[in-house]
Amino acid sequence: MKKQKMSFSELIKKNKEELLRDREELAKIEKRLDEKHVKAN
Repeated sequence: MKKQKMSFSELIKKNKEELLRDREELAKIEKRLDEKHVKAN
């Protein structure tokens, strides 16, 4: 296996971007679930 040449700061930046995307996806899912819950009641 060949190690990718990536600086530590680049890795952190990439991880933060991925976390932000994940958080946005979770927020969308939660909103959808809330809407379903409201409609069900």
